[in-house]
Amino acid sequence: MTGEVEMFFFPFVGGGHQIPMIDLARLFASHGVRSTIVATPNNALSFQRSIARDRDSGRPISILPFELPPDSEPPDFDMSAAPVTDTSMLQEPLRLLLIARPPDCIIVDMFHRWSADVIDEVGVPRILFHGNGCFSRSASGYPYIWAYGKTLEMVQCEYEPFEIPGLPDRIGMTWSQLPNFHKHPGGGKPPGRMWNSEERSLGVVVNSFLELEPAYVEYFKKEMAKKVWVVGLVSLCNRNVEDNAESGQRAATDEHSCLSWLNAKEPNSVLYVSFGSLARLTPKQLLEIAYGLEASSFSFIWAAGEILESLENGEGGREDWLPSGFEERLTESERGLIIRGWAPQLLILEHPSVGGFMTHCGWNSILEGVSAGLPIVTFPRSAEQFFNEKLVTDVLGIGVQVGSMVWTSWNTEPGPPVGREKVEAAVRKLMDGGEEAAKMRRKAKEHGEKAKRAVEARGSSYEDVEALIQELKSRKKD
Repeated sequence: MTGEVEMFFFPFVGGGHQIPMIDLARLFASHGVRSTIVATPNNALSFQRSIARDRDSGRPISILPFELPPDSEPPDFDMSAAPVTDTSMLQEPLRLLLIARPPDCIIVDMFHRWSADVIDEVGVPRILFHGNGCFSRSASGYPYIWAYGKTLEMVQCEYEPFEIPGLPDRIGMTWSQLPNFHKHPGGGKPPGRMWNSEERSLGVVVNSFLELEPAYVEYFKKEMAKKVWVVGLVSLCNRNVEDNAESGQRAATDEHSCLSWLNAKEPNSVLYVSFGSLARLTPKQLLEIAYGLEASSFSFIWAAGEILESLENGEGGREDWLPSGFEERLTESERGLIIRGWAPQLLILEHPSVGGFMTHCGWNSILEGVSAGLPIVTFPRSAEQFFNEKLVTDVLGIGVQVGSMVWTSWNTEPGPPVGREKVEAAVRKLMDGGEEAAKMRRKAKEHGEKAKRAVEARGSSYEDVEALIQELKSRKKD
């Protein structure tokens, strides 16, 4: 290992992007790279404890706060920040920082849409981090979504399936499941600053591993016409209880009481339910999920996030979306545990009593489920989540679809909720211990073992990390 290379990491502020970027910096530090995370002082508070532990263990990692103008208010970013959050007030602080202390490269999140011009002007090599995998990138672009024109013209109904052309596997979607920003008339490349910034970058770092999606790693590298380094799963840098408990931010519940509850359960008997840091479900959808979980008769932990809207009568608190007497019945039967707010997700997923994971199919959640060797109930809603669902169910064969059909922006009113019968059926199919469920569980555990081998010495992700380090060393010599 060597300290000859210094890399800057510029994370976005939302939890789904910040958490893996911080882990990415910690991963490169474990390879001896001087890893420096640039962030606002307020934003750094959410991850400074894990960085301090790494420094105490001798890793060359640090946080470099932006120097903001004296009369400016630090932006009020949090872990639920949306992709549209404007971070452009950091443009001048970033430019001054890179001039004063240029690194060998900077890895920057795609949602800092303004950053490419600043970084390229200063002349620092720039690598992009998208926060998703090779399958979704292959299925949603380069050049396939943008060449769907003729295919989509033939679709008579938004719920009529069509096959995504050109992929290694037969992948069916419906028009209703495509993101709104992919429904461009005609062909051509997608417009916008993110596309242009990728074209001019040194390459892309991907949080995945070769053995998870081998055909799509190869496919994406070929179509990308840029360098691609597949270095995940970056969450595996969390090697102790403190790291797992504090991944993202402090949990809203005492992890010890949560683990004590799990310790009393049989192996593989509990379903963990979470829809991520950004998803805001309606009270009607939450009610259907609650009824479905209760009717399934399986034990569960439910990390309940934000609610999209207040109840129609404008009264009541967060408990009013639950069925009458729901929590009392859970307490009496000890069948369920509800966590309001941030949950120690990594600790829960890795507990032997947890046998399945119901998720919105955000990429971080998919990877954490895979790492824990868990089969998945897929409940996509937004972003690239419907593509991730197809990877889980159609390619990997480790998931059950709950039946989501309509793509919805993170902050807008969705269509009719997925009904309680579909929720119950999906949970039963995943958790009932039958042959199909056992097959999914075996496959999931195999992928979890492969994930851990990928980041070990001579593993595929380990080698890609080393390849990027060697690339930067060669550029220094030139």
